[in-house]
Amino acid sequence: MTDKPDLVIEPLGKKHNRAAFSCGTDELDTYLQRQASQDTKRRIARIFVIRSAADDQTILGYYTLSALSIDLSSLPSDLVKKLPKHPLPAALIGRLAVSTKSQGVGLGKVLLADAIKRTLALSDEIAVYAMVVDALNTDAEAFYQGFGFSKLDTATNRLFLPLKSV
Repeated sequence: MTDKPDLVIEPLGKKHNRAAFSCGTDELDTYLQRQASQDTKRRIARIFVIRSAADDQTILGYYTLSALSIDLSSLPSDLVKKLPKHPLPAALIGRLAVSTKSQGVGLGKVLLADAIKRTLALSDEIAVYAMVVDALNTDAEAFYQGFGFSKLDTATNRLFLPLKSV
């Protein structure tokens, strides 16, 4: 669900028209069209789509959530001092995309907020230290940094947000 009454966020299902989705990035389009359903069936990732409440087939955007371990060597040294000496549990937003027709109206923010809300709810049942994202490019990196995400490792496009800071 979402705070916007005209929008619905729900798990990807058979009713959703994956073939028509286009965000302008082939990698993200192809994933949704060809791989997402398989990843859901194999329990590799959960895919959540945003759609208009009036149209249950057209996907306006999507994101993926899965589990991840963060190696301490990739964290900033000031954080490592305060943490146990083993990998930390995290939730990974592996992909986040908004259709070209829906870009620029804040749906990316809505999707990110939903992913964080779901992860916070899950963290009441199972330990989750942080959210992690794989930024596809520098624009995506800047988007996530605007919400408080920090670089995990300077050599990668991976960023993180400790849940205690949310």
